[in-house]
Amino acid sequence: MNAGHSTEPRTEASKLGQVSWALFDWANQPFFTIVTTFIFAPYFANVMVGDPVKGQAAWAFTQSTSGVLIALMSPFLGAMADAGGRRKPYIFTFQLLLGLGCAALWWAYPGRPDLVGPISWAVVVATIGAEMSIVFNNAQLPNIVRPERMGSLSGLGWGLGYCGGLISLFIVLMVSMPAMFGLAASNDQPLFGLDAGTHELERLVGPASALWLAVFVIPMFLFTPDMAKQDVSLLGAARNGGLALVHTVKRLGHFRNALLYLIAFMLYNDGLAAIIAFGGVYAAAIFGWSTVTLGIFGIILTVFAIPGAFLGGKLDDHIGSKRTVQLAILGVIIATLGIVGVSDDRVLFFVPAAELAPGRSLFGSLQEKVFMAFALLLGLCMGPMQAASRTLVGRLAPPSMTGEFFGLFALSGRATAWMAPLAIGIITTSTGSNRLGVACVLIFLVLGFCLLWRVREERAEA
Repeated sequence: MNAGHSTEPRTEASKLGQVSWALFDWANQPFFTIVTTFIFAPYFANVMVGDPVKGQAAWAFTQSTSGVLIALMSPFLGAMADAGGRRKPYIFTFQLLLGLGCAALWWAYPGRPDLVGPISWAVVVATIGAEMSIVFNNAQLPNIVRPERMGSLSGLGWGLGYCGGLISLFIVLMVSMPAMFGLAASNDQPLFGLDAGTHELERLVGPASALWLAVFVIPMFLFTPDMAKQDVSLLGAARNGGLALVHTVKRLGHFRNALLYLIAFMLYNDGLAAIIAFGGVYAAAIFGWSTVTLGIFGIILTVFAIPGAFLGGKLDDHIGSKRTVQLAILGVIIATLGIVGVSDDRVLFFVPAAELAPGRSLFGSLQEKVFMAFALLLGLCMGPMQAASRTLVGRLAPPSMTGEFFGLFALSGRATAWMAPLAIGIITTSTGSNRLGVACVLIFLVLGFCLLWRVREERAEA
């Protein structure tokens, strides 16, 4: 048995409660898949802003802003939830923010530079809502399943999330290319009378994600058991949570092993999040991909991510969370090198490739084929990397401090989350190169990979 696998007795939630917890990832994933990665983000950068370089920089600075705010809030709110007991009221509040931010994206009209600022803030609000609600949902994991099954349940959540993202991409593709699915005689106009000229499809993915969320998050609220409410007021929970957080920060030397892991996660997760967030933006800038092509790219990538997440959960339970994360990071590093090694006239940095033909078939150039090959490796590795990272926190955290540790986990995932997008924005702006801007994520991946070697997979004492 791995060092991090405790044999302490623990009452599990029902199977319905566990699956409902995992369905939370399904409910939230369309925001990450079609809003911040494959559909809305490239539209925002390359159409709404209008200039690929300025657009990539604008999206990067938007993501860095949300990262800073999340980093400031997450550990305090996590400690506050531990003090108050219940997590669901916090989840509901932040899910509401996510829904409202997504709904506002309908007004992201093209050719309206005056709206870039307000839409950017809507994305910030939605991102904060998504990430903070995930903090509190993650904190429920050790309380609804035995430690030796946390890897499988976490992997199930990520796998269901990718399935939800895949279906949302298929829906976008069906609406934009109805003839491909036999829903219309031609692809001249999207379904439901959406206006391609004003990019109504790209703008609609925000409100559609909010509707999806509202429907599929309900089972978690109904069937997943919450922690028992403590006999303390909201103000008292805030005070006690703040004191507990200060006490933990002062005693971080006692949690040295967990602290080392959080620093490692801080770095490698930032690199992963950045390459996921900017992969579609980079491809759209280099290859001039349309929304349809980006949707197909996202579908293919997600198809590979789904088995990676499920198998990664099983691998986690067999070889341990740490080893699973290490293997996944190595794969992401190789994939990132391959992705940034592709330009409009080169592959693998130095190998010449023919000029991109305007009327080429789908992924018809050598550059696009090589890009796709490395993107698929990224898709296969990112599920195990994310799922096992979440499980490892559950294995390291003392049972009475799960909310606080998952708050610190979110902090470590967001404390430097503004740094990679900021670095991408600065380097892209200063060099005028999308490739050099995205390539900086390798620094974060390699440093995190090196630090993780020193982490021991064992539970900390409270």
